[in-house]
Order: sequence, then structure tokens, then C-alpha cells
Amino acid sequence: MHFTQREQRALRQAGVKQETIEAASEAVVAATDAAAADLEAFFADRETVYSDMDRAHSASEIQTHAVEYLDLFTHADDIRGYLRFDSWGVPVEGGRVLSDNVVELRLGPTVNGRVRFAADEDAL
Repeated sequence: MHFTQREQRALRQAGVKQETIEAASEAVVAATDAAAADLEAFFADRETVYSDMDRAHSASEIQTHAVEYLDLFTHADDIRGYLRFDSWGVPVEGGRVLSDNVVELRLGPTVNGRVRFAADEDAL
């Protein structure tokens, strides 16, 4: 179940039926799975993406990345995984689709921030 025991108890005390809580939980899980699939699909057929990632040794506001893969897994409303570029990679700790041409990933250690990725530079 997506909701913690404490959240479930509070929802029941507010008059929400258990069946409604379960349906809401299932909807959250389905939406999370769909978001992860959409994020993976964004990177799947692209060899190159562009980002607004802040890089220490770059004066450019837009970075170019050769992408090997994005591998995600989900648990309740949590999206995690790994984004592999041509010569390095970074853990993914969340993400969302912003448009057909732009996604946002929350990247873990070494980046520690939200980064937008786009199919072309003009989308950023």
C-alpha cells in the first residue's frame, strides 16, 4: 500500500472508506509506473540529449550528452534507477515528464539536483 499506516488511519478517521484508500493507492502506483515507462521511452531511442546540468568545467549553460541507457524501477510513488552516459553515470532519485521534448530527473550523488533533459537545445 502506498499510504503509511499513520496516513491510512488518518484517512479512515476523516471518513474515507478502506476501499477508497486502496483504490487511491493503486492509482498512485499505476501513475508512478507510467511515469517511469515514459521517462525510459524518452531516452530509449536517443543517442544524444541536451541538459541544463551545471558542470564544473563547462562555460556553457546547455550540455550535450551521449546516452547509453536509463534504467528505472519503482516502488509505490518512488522512482529510482541509473542514467548511463557514454563515459559516466549517475543514480536517479525521481523524475517527471514535462513535455514531449523535455523531462526532468532528480539526480543523486555527484550531481545532487534536478536536471532537465531535452531532445534538442531549443527545448531548454
